[in-house]
Amino acid sequence: MEIKQNFVVSQPLPAVWAFFHDIPSVAACLPGAEYLGTKADGSISGKVSAKVGPFQASFEGEAKVKYDEEAKKVEFEGKGVDRRGASRGKMSMLCKLVPEGDATRVDVHADVQLSGAIAQFGRTGLITEIANQLVGEFVRNAETELGARSVAAAGADNAQADSSTKSVAQFSPASGAVKPLNTTSLFFAALKGWVSSLFKKAA
Repeated sequence: MEIKQNFVVSQPLPAVWAFFHDIPSVAACLPGAEYLGTKADGSISGKVSAKVGPFQASFEGEAKVKYDEEAKKVEFEGKGVDRRGASRGKMSMLCKLVPEGDATRVDVHADVQLSGAIAQFGRTGLITEIANQLVGEFVRNAETELGARSVAAAGADNAQADSSTKSVAQFSPASGAVKPLNTTSLFFAALKGWVSSLFKKAA
């Protein structure tokens, strides 16, 4: 299943690129995702929990992330297993950052492979709609966190960056700004978008 999306973050490219290097912070901004640590070989351990209507899943797995500093591209290869529901998922994703004035556009191209109980949602196209909703949530959370980081950094400069201000200026995903995934509203918003797309095709 192929997913293509793009979104714009109202922060300059260097700030957004630095944010994408901070995996725990990126995970904190993605509803339902949890960063579990980095292994000795550099792979990332994590968990993604989701509820789609009556279907619940908690995927645990690992991913490898590769950065192209010159082209400002991030490659992601991950896989996970929901042991309770016997569902599996694999995803390869490429994100390219492009400056748009004082903002940054992120182009996303992902290939998702699902098996087990969750595969039925992939066949209906509902997963794509849910992905759209998740991206919207992620952008709002990232905007809030990056905005807070920018303000804190400016304050650190004005205070000549003493040691206590430096610690505040660091990017903190635990700042309280990130909201948890509202699975009920997410599902119905996705369902509404999916039904609307069906009517457009019929017309």
